[in-house]
Amino acid sequence: MIIQNKLLIFFIPLILGVISSFSLPPYNYFYFNFITFPLFFIFYLSNYKKSKIISFCIGWVFGFGYFISSLYWLIHSLTFEEIFKPLIPFAIILIPLFLGSFYGLATLTCSLFKLSKKISSILIFSIIFGSVEYIRGSVLGGFPWNLIIFSLTEFLPMIQILSLLGTYSLNLIYISFLLIPSVVFLKYKKKDKFFIILSAFVLMISNYLYGFSIIKKDNFIENRNLNFSIKIIAPKTEINKYFQNFNSYELIEELIYLSSPNKFEKTVFIFPEGTFPSVYLDDLTQYSHLFSNNYFDEHIIILGVNRFKNNKTFNSLVVIDKDTNILNIYDKNKLVPFGEFVPFESFFNKFGLKKITQGYGSFSEGKERKIIEVNGINFLPLICYEIIYSGKLKQTKSDFDIILNISEDGWFGNSIGPYQHFSHLIFRSIEEGKNSIRSANNGISAFINYKGEVINKFKSTERGVIEFKSFKLIEKTFFSSQGNKIFFYFLLIYISLIFFLKNRENS
Repeated sequence: MIIQNKLLIFFIPLILGVISSFSLPPYNYFYFNFITFPLFFIFYLSNYKKSKIISFCIGWVFGFGYFISSLYWLIHSLTFEEIFKPLIPFAIILIPLFLGSFYGLATLTCSLFKLSKKISSILIFSIIFGSVEYIRGSVLGGFPWNLIIFSLTEFLPMIQILSLLGTYSLNLIYISFLLIPSVVFLKYKKKDKFFIILSAFVLMISNYLYGFSIIKKDNFIENRNLNFSIKIIAPKTEINKYFQNFNSYELIEELIYLSSPNKFEKTVFIFPEGTFPSVYLDDLTQYSHLFSNNYFDEHIIILGVNRFKNNKTFNSLVVIDKDTNILNIYDKNKLVPFGEFVPFESFFNKFGLKKITQGYGSFSEGKERKIIEVNGINFLPLICYEIIYSGKLKQTKSDFDIILNISEDGWFGNSIGPYQHFSHLIFRSIEEGKNSIRSANNGISAFINYKGEVINKFKSTERGVIEFKSFKLIEKTFFSSQGNKIFFYFLLIYISLIFFLKNRENS
């Protein structure tokens, strides 16, 4: 597959990257990757020696195709205010170019190892790509969105092993298996090729059977029957209300009506991020009579709201009672670059640029992610974007019972973005071995169990209430106790295996 035409050198990886993007949610055509990745690998082996620039560009263009096809929806957030609309043509190109450069770095690094048509080259290629994905999820605050492993989101038996390995380790292994079909083109005897492919197939089937057995059996240690109800509210308030004058009283009354408070039922109501557009925490007292007239002593409300403190603005999750007395507060720790804060803000302000969300000043980061206790249940609070960070959820040794995620996905419109966002919570549930609840305005609201099974949900186009009164607990998962250290253990295993294979190949 040696290509002389320079346009084809860039066109082929671009098309392969675009096709691979359809393996991600909501399409989930994971089998595409078993075609595109082997072709990409063989194409790379045949052309990377031309120059270091070609080597870099092959990965860069593949990544550009992959990300422009899977992240085009990001520009929808620029459509709400006139100041951002001129940036749309630049954003739709520059963001995929930047993210694609990580794959360019991967292929450039691979060129340093003089890859050949041997199985050791597959492992080298995998370890470098897997490491670059880890770097992408960590550097400059990290953006671990659309890792290749997310193509298995809907195939729960294949990802139950997340509870042992975590996302980055499984991503590394998955890349290796995606490349196995390329063995057909490697320099081995037919019987050796057959043995390699058969071994990989047996391992994949074994993983599937392991995951299938986990899903089928009830391995919980406790069935926690609550003496109260938890109601997840999906209001679907139009995002345009952030930028319009609207009647706050009408909105609050509408949300109260949707939540259907029952005087005789002890209940925790969970509303999404930005529950009341342009209403800050201090302003809630103006509407306290609406709450006290409709909710009762046995009711607790959890909601997302902005708040001021010490001349700073925080995106917060707040626990209040029926009289809007504050019982607990969590300030978002991980903010969205340009969405909630502007890096080098003083510089960009000179050009009239600001954060995408309403208002001009950037939000400030909270410094602590503490466990929130409500009615004897420990919740780990995560606001929107914070669910995407594998191995970095908990900042305390205290254990928790439920992952609580509130979000506002209206910035992405009716696109594939909310589905991709939601897939992260499925991965976090399996990794941590915890049930998850999600209240999203204009996004997917759901109750997910510790196996990643979606027990109930509302799509981003639907409004309603999800209610449950019990959940199951399991023992702490291996990954939740070890975190991303496991990924580095696998790097050592891969490196040792590469040295072993290299010695055999040389002999």
